[in-house]
Amino acid sequence: MAIILNIDTAVETASICLARESLPIKFAENRNQSDHAAWLHPALQKLATEAEIGIHEIDAIAISIGPGSYTGLRVGLSAAKGMCFALDIPLIAVNTLKMMAYTTKNEAADLFCPLIDARRMEVFTAVYDRNFTEFIEPKAMIIDSNSFDSILSSNKVLFSGNGSEKVRKLISHPNALFSNLQANATSMVELSDQYFTDKNFSDIAYLEPCYIKEFYSLAR
Repeated sequence: MAIILNIDTAVETASICLARESLPIKFAENRNQSDHAAWLHPALQKLATEAEIGIHEIDAIAISIGPGSYTGLRVGLSAAKGMCFALDIPLIAVNTLKMMAYTTKNEAADLFCPLIDARRMEVFTAVYDRNFTEFIEPKAMIIDSNSFDSILSSNKVLFSGNGSEKVRKLISHPNALFSNLQANATSMVELSDQYFTDKNFSDIAYLEPCYIKEFYSLAR
């Protein structure tokens, strides 16, 4: 019965979730992006105390690895690495876009397209099939009215995330669907538990965030 600490600091709202066997136990979030670094460690201690779980009982730490805010990704990964080193436990990396897509897994669609808002009309995005295998790999994209024509012509595509409003304003295709569900650390729970079962662990020393574009910040 693995206990996994899930950490997401990739976007404006940071969140953490303790989970056991794919089930969330305790959850906390911080909506002040500039305060993520100061918030994270005290929040982790408080979460463990409230869950009545000792830090040394944690079996692994899962981190939302990006893309997203450069600063946020560094904050989360540094904390995760430090705890993994100290506790001698494995580190699990979950792509932020895959986590976002997985949040909408119960909605009816052929393909899932999460989008993270970037500057102007740019987004970070990827496309996943119903098995959450990459259909289009993560990338940065400038959105226009024709951006998703190739997949919308023969698939119902569910757009989600804080970048989906840019698509909603430009695309009115009948196969374009939109989800209001927002991902957070609880969205990682099933994925991280599966990674743990499969022993899909990352190298603690060498793992780097998935930036896609260097030195990008979500701060306006």
